[in-house]
Amino acid sequence: MQQAVNRGENYHQLRRTVSYANYGKLRFGTEYEQQLWSECSRLIANCIIYYNATLLSHLLAHKESRGDMQGAALVKQASAVAWQHVNLYGRYEFRKQPEPVNVDEIVRELAEIRIGTDTALAA
Repeated sequence: MQQAVNRGENYHQLRRTVSYANYGKLRFGTEYEQQLWSECSRLIANCIIYYNATLLSHLLAHKESRGDMQGAALVKQASAVAWQHVNLYGRYEFRKQPEPVNVDEIVRELAEIRIGTDTALAA
């Protein structure tokens, strides 16, 4: 039960982090703008969770295929609600053609990291 409550709290903390703009002083001209910003922050938070879940799923499959059951067990404990590796304050260009994210390369790099019980991944 506590784990489910923690997941919900982590999600709401992510939403607050995504919504933090202008030093936490958001100003809206209309209720519509406020609702639009709320929905946009929810979309961004869900994109972050989807990205993390994709990486964790691929990393889990990689660990299991290599017979690393201890590493696989640690990956299973990891939360997809993490954002420390995401730049939330950068500048984004949506007009340029993006390079696709190479999930396999990211997983290979992650698989090289020795995961211990004291790492953020196991939190």
